Amino acid sequence: MKKISSGLAFTSNQTIAIRAALLDWFSINGRHWIPWKLKADGSQPEVGESLNPYEIWVAEVMLQQTQLKIVLPYWQKWMQVFPTPFDLAKADEEEVLLCWQGLGYYSRARRLQQSAQMLLNGVATTSYIESKFWPKDLESWMALPGIGRTTAGSILSSAFNYPSAILDGNVKRVFSRLIASSVPSNKNISLLWKISDQLLDKENPRNFNQSLMDLGSTVCTPRNPNCLCCPIKKHCIAYSSNSDPSRIPVKTNSKPLPKEVIGIGIVCDSSGKILIDKRLNNGVLGGLWEFPGGKQENGESIVQTISRELQEELSIKVDVLDELISFEHSYSHKKLLFIVHRCYLLEGIPKPLASKEVRWVKLEDLHRYPFPAANGKMIEALFKVLEADNLPNLS
Repeated sequence: MKKISSGLAFTSNQTIAIRAALLDWFSINGRHWIPWKLKADGSQPEVGESLNPYEIWVAEVMLQQTQLKIVLPYWQKWMQVFPTPFDLAKADEEEVLLCWQGLGYYSRARRLQQSAQMLLNGVATTSYIESKFWPKDLESWMALPGIGRTTAGSILSSAFNYPSAILDGNVKRVFSRLIASSVPSNKNISLLWKISDQLLDKENPRNFNQSLMDLGSTVCTPRNPNCLCCPIKKHCIAYSSNSDPSRIPVKTNSKPLPKEVIGIGIVCDSSGKILIDKRLNNGVLGGLWEFPGGKQENGESIVQTISRELQEELSIKVDVLDELISFEHSYSHKKLLFIVHRCYLLEGIPKPLASKEVRWVKLEDLHRYPFPAANGKMIEALFKVLEADNLPNLS
């Protein structure tokens, strides 16, 4: 592709042709069923119509690092529980985290609530629905916790049809293939943003941005892209050069995830209640409840690990009983092997030495508390073992 003197990636004629091809393709093949991209009556908005910014904002935050098919049921549940930003702002944090449970990256939920509280500070109950209430520029949206340039641009273009460019993972891939980039996307961000700004249809940014995301999701996919059905293939260097588009963007050599063994104790007291503790708010799982435990040290047996961790974290002594379950669970930065044992409290009163709070709860009440996904597997295993052993209910 020949770059013109202005430094733009495409000529004026190419830009016009790409815009038109994408919008024509989107009108027929776009994902027009996405609920937050529709009006309240389920119809598609006209170019000049606004959509509900709250619904779009929540969806865009959920979509950070999470696929649409996973987000959809969570978004629907969220809108039932917190139908307005006022409902979100005044909710208990634990209720917010419980509604988010299973979606991962829980700091997103806390930031959503914090942002709602910031936006609604001193606002009358009904004025948030007015168009003038919502920020109309990138800087104001990006001043809110957890909102970057792409999320802000997507909110502005989707809700208000404002001409704001985006650059999510799908769009990076489309653009990288268009120019047959020889470097990883994260090392080419400046150029990719220039392309996004240049190609953006200023008259219909809502549909144009959505066409890029839909193209990347359904046609220009990471593996086995369907190039023959691509509306802009004649402008794509990766396609016209007879190379393999699936090799673009170039991937960086990722290091293997470090592995840790984690000993977990599910502690019962004499009445059969279960001990849980609440994580500090720092970190991706902050504010969630969990079963106590920690990392196995060199030379320790898993029984020794559990005994030591519960002594250090809760100041209690336990009898470590049978293994309940063991399984691997991967996070973005490490892989953990959880080994879970049932335990019985011998002595001591649990103290939150490394957590916000500790609590004894009935087995059947565990579902009322927001847990990380890994702890959900432990709860399920506990129910199964109790049924198999034909033990009396611990409640």
